[in-house]
Amino acid sequence: MKILKCARAILSLAIGLFWAASVAGGEFSAPSQDVVLVVSGDIEQTNSAEGAQFDLAMLQDMRQVSFETTTLWTEGVVRFTGVPLAEILERLGVSSGTIRAQALNDYIVHIPVASVEPDAPVVAYEMNGQSMSRRDKGPLWIVYPYDASDRFRTETVYTRSIWQLERMEITQ
Repeated sequence: MKILKCARAILSLAIGLFWAASVAGGEFSAPSQDVVLVVSGDIEQTNSAEGAQFDLAMLQDMRQVSFETTTLWTEGVVRFTGVPLAEILERLGVSSGTIRAQALNDYIVHIPVASVEPDAPVVAYEMNGQSMSRRDKGPLWIVYPYDASDRFRTETVYTRSIWQLERMEITQ
């Protein structure tokens, strides 16, 4: 009986140490659906050997922002909904460096972390209330509220508006 109690105590201690190590190591839940975004590089929070993987549900569970704007690539006013890029960076413990964002077609843009505002840009996963297919620049698109301010209507910002986003790497 005494050996059983000792074994239980050791097992409880081991589980507690494992849990503490995983939290300290920056791990969070792994995606349960298809991965739509992978973030690697200089990040504190991970959930895979590659870095941080997100499925659509994980992004939708984060703080959402919606806005209406016109773009150079769509017709008329479009309503975008997504998670602020700043929210993803915060979740991953990123406060400095450069984001190297890559699209499905290997198009790459660089976004300084210092240029990311609390609500702009967003990693949009809906356009006009609908999920975006690859044909509609989805499933993810980094967009800015272009009509909200002149600072969002520059060549630099338009260049950073990468659609079919699939991965980001944070570098210092």
